[in-house]
Amino acid sequence: MANKGPSYGMSREVQSKIEKKYDEELEERLVEWIIVQCGPDVGRPDRGRLGFQVWLKNGVILSKLVNSLYPDGSKPVKVPENPPSMVFKQMEQVAQFLKAAEDYGVTKTDMFQTVDLFEQEHKREFTESQLQEGKHVIGLQMGSNRGASQAGMTGYGRPRQIIS
Repeated sequence: MANKGPSYGMSREVQSKIEKKYDEELEERLVEWIIVQCGPDVGRPDRGRLGFQVWLKNGVILSKLVNSLYPDGSKPVKVPENPPSMVFKQMEQVAQFLKAAEDYGVTKTDMFQTVDLFEQEHKREFTESQLQEGKHVIGLQMGSNRGASQAGMTGYGRPRQIIS
């Protein structure tokens, strides 16, 4: 994980715009939901983006959360007794959560990558309304019959017919 110094100029402007989009009310609702699902033993994070991220970073709370969504007796992710302290073990725990979430029905495009949580990369930079609009975009070739085709292609394994 790289240490980053302070931002200046355009980078600082972009960073401040991203920070303004962080929704603390949504964070509080998520924390309450996680506590209801997992029980009060998961504790509470420090307020703010960094505190919330650190709270979820080792993957234990995420694993407990996904396990709580499955019926009793079916626990797809093994939750360790002691939270992992080594980074690669934490990343492995988060990866297990992501696999279980995908099996539960969360689409891959709605998930993050494990490394993004650790390096604080690819943070959400769009509003909820932009997310909803993106679900209704029609692909460029949707309804078109002029897209890519294999017209004129020869089948696999057939020799090229050169007649002179």
